[in-house]
Amino acid sequence: MNSALGGTLRQLSGPVLVTGHTGFKGTWLTILLEHLNVPVIGYSLPAEKDSLFDRAKRVGSIPETFSDIRDLDSVGRFMDIHKPSIVMHLAAQPLVLESYRTPVGTFATNVMGTANVLSASFGTGTVQAVAVITTDKVYRNDNSGRAFIESDPLAGKDPYSASKVGSEAAVAAWQQISKISGGPSVISLRAGNVIGGGDWAEDRLIPDLIRGFVKGGKITLRNPQSTRPWQHVLDPLIGYLMAVENLLGGNQIDALNFGPVTKSLEVKRIAEIAQRAWPAPIEIENSVSSSIPETEALVLDLNSRMAQDLLGWSPMWSQEEAVLSSVKWWDRVLNKAVDPQMACFEDIEFAIKNLSSLGNS
Repeated sequence: MNSALGGTLRQLSGPVLVTGHTGFKGTWLTILLEHLNVPVIGYSLPAEKDSLFDRAKRVGSIPETFSDIRDLDSVGRFMDIHKPSIVMHLAAQPLVLESYRTPVGTFATNVMGTANVLSASFGTGTVQAVAVITTDKVYRNDNSGRAFIESDPLAGKDPYSASKVGSEAAVAAWQQISKISGGPSVISLRAGNVIGGGDWAEDRLIPDLIRGFVKGGKITLRNPQSTRPWQHVLDPLIGYLMAVENLLGGNQIDALNFGPVTKSLEVKRIAEIAQRAWPAPIEIENSVSSSIPETEALVLDLNSRMAQDLLGWSPMWSQEEAVLSSVKWWDRVLNKAVDPQMACFEDIEFAIKNLSSLGNS
């Protein structure tokens, strides 16, 4: 890996704009950029209660506005005022089960919101590159267990993944606009299941487990046999920054995957690791039957060889280590009153130290 992560970004005339900066990954990304001394601004809906942004008291930490990416004029005005050089587009409706409840809103945010961010980025005259963060769930999944590569066909089954395929279509359209008419470089970045301290979203495994650990009693796993490519939040975020710096170096590529180097682990296995790491005993049981139709793919694996070969990227946490780090973060914050932002700093310092040692080896 490149030990000088962020060096290219620090030399730009304008800041990095993070859309969705109040979300789980967005908060981690802004804290990481601050740690790297890269100027950063944020555009997002207001933070949800008990989110990492809320717990870390991040309001006012960076230049920001709280508005909706579905409002093209608002997005454009913000870019005109702050003149970003890079746009990292993370703002989204990110939850599969929520997409079943609000499919139209999910499509409006994930498809038209992405189109708005791309349109505004191309209209500023200052943006040099746009990284659109999508998901590993954009691939056409037949539950065969084959690890997806970037050139595999895209198709969404549930409203969330379908909306993200729509955002990929928007990315492809603006990539073509850039080739024909000029404009910023555009890349789609697809990550596996991201975990880490501070995620409090509903219907995600680690947050659901932590809530269960705190309440006590019995935790029931919804899909214990499902497999996912689990990874610590900082691993793909570092990959995203490396990908953007690669774009700025003139190396255009349309899409990159970021995921673990080992085969995806079952939900049951992740829960067992978390259960052992939590300081108090807790009982976990597997759901044996459900009247709810299958809402998500059972098997999902991701091939990140292109990111490894092109960027020199590789994850610093194994899947098991990512779970342990996530649970340790929550144990320190909830049980030992460690400041959430300080807990994030510790993981970031670990990552930067490892980047430096790898770069010097």
